[in-house]
Amino acid sequence: MSNIASAFASGKAFIPFITCGDPDLETTAACVRACVANGAGLIELGIPFSDPTAEGPVIQAANLRALTGGVTTDRIFGLVRDLRRDVAVPMVFMTYANVVFSYGVERFISTCRDIGIDGLILPDLPFEEKGEFLPLCRQYGVDLISLVAPTSADRIAMIAREAEGFLYIVSSLGVTGTRSEITTDLASIVKVVRANTSIPCAIGFGISTPEQAAKMASYSDGAIVGSAIIKLLAQYGKDAPEHVGAYVRTMTEALS
Repeated sequence: MSNIASAFASGKAFIPFITCGDPDLETTAACVRACVANGAGLIELGIPFSDPTAEGPVIQAANLRALTGGVTTDRIFGLVRDLRRDVAVPMVFMTYANVVFSYGVERFISTCRDIGIDGLILPDLPFEEKGEFLPLCRQYGVDLISLVAPTSADRIAMIAREAEGFLYIVSSLGVTGTRSEITTDLASIVKVVRANTSIPCAIGFGISTPEQAAKMASYSDGAIVGSAIIKLLAQYGKDAPEHVGAYVRTMTEALS
């Protein structure tokens, strides 16, 4: 069984997203530990990229801050290695295919296994083109996590049948960012997912309040939040971890 399943084993999972190296890797590490201490079930770590096409302005700015600060993929691998000394919850990387290609696909994925990364999310990787990554992910025991968007329509069942780890359901069209209202018919998307896989599904993009998280988790197995956490990092910098921890607590309580 995938280690990721443990995140969903005892109820709805809250999944925070953190851009590695924003404002520095020490703050990233402290934020991860604060998230875990306040009930996060799985951590999504963003590896910065210069052209993050799925991201809105908040996470784009975080990518820029991290890259300007000198973060590299190797330094992020070192961060995870350090975190794994005391962080037991599943952790996944979210980055772009170009980051993996430029590092070397097998080298990247085998290192993920070595340092304790459980899954990989590549939002710019079309489902039909995952063949370049999937065999290596399976060889090294790293789940290649698929995304389902509102536009996936008749492809939802196919994507769900082949899903690994958990299925990332994108709540809204467009890029990441907080939204005052999420109007997509997510219940019908989840219904198709449930009919085709027993793997857990979590909803992300646009969630920022405990009420939104609870509503999304009422359809699915968990809620993913990025931009609202990145805003706290932008606001508080090195002092962000305690604020992030307090925010995560409000979200995990909303899901319990």
